[in-house]
Amino acid sequence: MYQLIQEKPEDRWEVEALYDLCFAPGRTALSSYRLRDGVPPVARLCLVARDADGILAGAIRFWPVRVGRAEALLLGPVAVHPTRQGEGLGGLLMREGLARAEEDRWPRILLVGDEPYYRRFGFTKLEGVEMPPPTNPARVLGIGDWEGVTGKVRPWAH
Repeated sequence: MYQLIQEKPEDRWEVEALYDLCFAPGRTALSSYRLRDGVPPVARLCLVARDADGILAGAIRFWPVRVGRAEALLLGPVAVHPTRQGEGLGGLLMREGLARAEEDRWPRILLVGDEPYYRRFGFTKLEGVEMPPPTNPARVLGIGDWEGVTGKVRPWAH
């Protein structure tokens, strides 16, 4: 049994260690990280999953971005500790994060990922939305109201 709670400032380094474990060592060099530089994540949507002993098992974060002139959320990273994978925890984090984003009336969410995995949450390939290079355009996925929204994904502050 897992408890999903909003990530607190004191969770930061433990969550970063989880992301380091689950992703390539150079993950922060990815272009999506440039969209996060100097921009705080949307705190209410950033969740951690802890087991009954309080051990971190998973985490998800969301960041505000702009696409053209439209507001959007950039989902990610989402990670589950390797010893906890296959238990449905990633799906639990996704569903709860997406539900909170909908409650908060975010009109659209994008991510960079594998469409076969994220399709079950409603994500589809976005046309005309350009993540910073060298992102593979086939991996740029979205959910929500993308009607008429095109352009480059930019940091929130710009």
